This record gives sequence, structure tokens and C-alpha cells, in this order.
Amino acid sequence: MIRLHDTYAREKRPFTPADPERVTVYVCGPTVYNRAHIGNARPAVVFDVLTRLLGHVYGADKVVYARNVTDVDDKIIEAARSEGVDPSVITRRYEDFYLADMGALGVRPPDIAPKATETVAEMVDMIARLIGSGNAYEADGHVLFNVPSDPGYGALGRRDREAMIAGARVEVASYKKDPADFVLWKPSPEGTIGWDSPWGRGRPGWHIECSAMIERHLGTTIDIHGGGLDLIFPHHENELAQSRCAHDGAPLARYWVHNGFLSMAGSEKMSKSLGNVVRVDELLDQGHKGETLRFALLSAHYRQPLEWSDALIAQSKATLDRWYRGYERFVLDYDAHDYAPHPSVLEALGDDLNTPAAMSALGVGLRAASVDRGEVFKIDQETGQWFAAAHLVGLLSSSPQAWFQGEGDSRIDGLVAARTEAKKRRDFAEADRIRAELAGEGILLEDSPTGTTWRRA
Repeated sequence: MIRLHDTYAREKRPFTPADPERVTVYVCGPTVYNRAHIGNARPAVVFDVLTRLLGHVYGADKVVYARNVTDVDDKIIEAARSEGVDPSVITRRYEDFYLADMGALGVRPPDIAPKATETVAEMVDMIARLIGSGNAYEADGHVLFNVPSDPGYGALGRRDREAMIAGARVEVASYKKDPADFVLWKPSPEGTIGWDSPWGRGRPGWHIECSAMIERHLGTTIDIHGGGLDLIFPHHENELAQSRCAHDGAPLARYWVHNGFLSMAGSEKMSKSLGNVVRVDELLDQGHKGETLRFALLSAHYRQPLEWSDALIAQSKATLDRWYRGYERFVLDYDAHDYAPHPSVLEALGDDLNTPAAMSALGVGLRAASVDRGEVFKIDQETGQWFAAAHLVGLLSSSPQAWFQGEGDSRIDGLVAARTEAKKRRDFAEADRIRAELAGEGILLEDSPTGTTWRRA
């Protein structure tokens, strides 16, 4: 059984999809105008694990996971203007970067990746319906959602009216009937990306795109809507309101799931606007493996804050090194699909995606599986379950050789062979010299009755 904390209900609830044959998940994806930082990667990794778990429980072909791409936005327009290129050049570039960065972290692509620019017709249709129902109005070339027309507004974030008006990203404008009203459509001046509509040439507001995408690709009410904690208000609150009013009161999602903030050690939330970001590609360029970064992101419960630091990365790498050292003692003649993930890991993940508990169980299980069993041994049923559980959360995704040696190095192989020959000649001074030379390069040698292996520290 899976239990998830539902932000709307403010409690952990048993997860029951409306249709077990089609489990629907939607997560707010990137606005593609810049490189992703490690905070942007947290929801991508968290919901990757959740959809993997759902796929295991209900069947991978029964889960439909959509993650949108916001490819029309003021920041995109400004970036395109500064480079003198079409906005599509900016969005294509940074979407490709985003997919590459998330792929390096082991994040699988979603089943559907709708783009805002490809969903304008659906947005225009939904806005027209909202005007027709009295929930939206035209003013000064804009169309705005009339917040007082929705009595349920504010139920997700549970903010009082004054807090909502004073909240971040709420624009105050003279053409609004109410200060809390938000933009569904806004005019685009000549030379700026835009589309024809019943209200003149313009472009959609931020919030309407997700509601229209969900309606088009997943239906009126989905099972899970996810995203970062910072999106609860105003983005998800506004999504919920406009979708509910466009669908005669039907809820947008049955469960709302939000991950906590990521911060730099000793500072506040990581964000581009605060300038305290560490980009994923920068971390990879520094030599950190994507799996190490993934482990670090999963080391805290997804709902809790996560403090990012060099110490966290080092600790994550050290743990994975131990796991891979145990892993390399097995004869790897198996397929993870031949085994079900270990029940203790499934139990932890089923308890509101408790990845720290899952990884703690994995550490204990993998350590127990690799001791007092000789030098090299085949995988038995329980050990196969531990490895399958690691693969379920996207860990131990590499071979031990690739983990420790990367693509290999013929020069290092040659030095290891020369050391072996020196030992055979009983020239231990030369053997020690080669070991010291390699150690100075961060290469560690491990001798065993079956030979010498090397790995990068």
C-alpha cells in the first residue's frame, strides 16, 4: 500500500487511483531560459522515484506521467531579445540542457512533455469558458480570473485574504476588479511572441497553461499533482481555482504532493533570483557522478528541507563506494527484473516516499549480503531483491567497473600490470613505487587472490 501526504487534506492518506488501469501524474516542469540548478533537480528526482514506485505497484504501462515545459515567458522573451534570436532558439537550447542534466541524475523522461506554445488553442478555449461562466473578465487588453467568484479559493494554501494579496508574485494593477485577480491572457506588443485570440493578439498567463495541458492530456481530475513547495501559492492555488470553475466544481487533483526547499549550507532557499545557485552541469563538470548527486537529493525526506553542501556530496559518494565494493564481489549474471524489490524498501517507499528509510534498509541489506560469503559469489533470491530495490530508486545503475574506473584507462592498466610483474620478480621497491605513483593520482589499488583491481578515490 502507498500512503502519500496530501497538501490539500493536510494529512497522509492511502493512495487509491481513480482508475488503476490509468494512474495519472502531472508535475510542473522547467521554464526553459537558463541552466537548471540542483534545487530544480530535486522535484525531478523525487517524482521520478514516485512514478517508478507507482509503475512497480500498478504496472509501468498503467502510469501516465506528464511534466510540462514552459516555453513562453517574460524571461524567455528577454533572453531571446538580448541575444537577438527567436525565443524558440532559447527554449530549444535550454530544454535540451535540462533533459541532459536530469538524465545524468538518472531521471527518466516523462511519458508526456507538453509545451505551452503547443497548447495555446486549449488555453484560449478554457479562458473563453471561464468568461462565459462569470469567473473571468476582460480589462484593458487582458483577461483576468475573478478570484471572488470562486468561494473555494485559498483552500490549498490555506492563506487568509490579506496574506494572499501580499504574497509573492501577486501583481497589483489598476485594471483588476480585485487585487487578488490573476492574469489568464495578456497583450503582446508588436515584435513580441503572441497569438491571435478573441481578446486581441497576446499570450497566456503562467497559470492557465498547466490547467489546459492537464485537461488535454490527462483529463478533468488527475490522481496526483506534484511540484515544489514554493508553487503552492500562487501557482497551484490558481490552477486549482480555474480548473474547478472550468469543470463545474470538479477537483483538479485527488492528491497534491509537494517537495521541500533545498538550500545552500548556512543560507536560505536556493533560487536563481537570490543568486545562490549551484548548477547541475557545474557539479558534473567538477567530476561528481550523477548518481552521487541523486543519492544526495534522496538523503532527506522529500517534504523536509535539504541543506546542500560539499560534505553531503562526499558522504553520498562514500556510501555508494561501499555499496559498489560489495556489488563487485558478485557474478553479475542476472536481470534485476527477475527479482521483486525487497519488501523492507517497498514498505519504506510506500510510507510517503520515505527515501532515507529506504536507503538505510538498502545499506543494511547490501552489507549483510556481501559478508562472509567468500571472494566471488552468485546472487541468491534475497540479494537479488536488494539489488532490484536499489534499481527501483535509481541507484547501483552502473557496473562496479564503470563506477570505479569510468571508461577505463590503458595507462593505468599498464602500470597495474607492471606492478604485478615487479611483485613476481620480488622487486617490492618497484611495486611500492608504482603504487605510490598511482596513489598520488587518486588511484587506489586493491589486491586479492584473484588479482589486482584499481579504482578512483
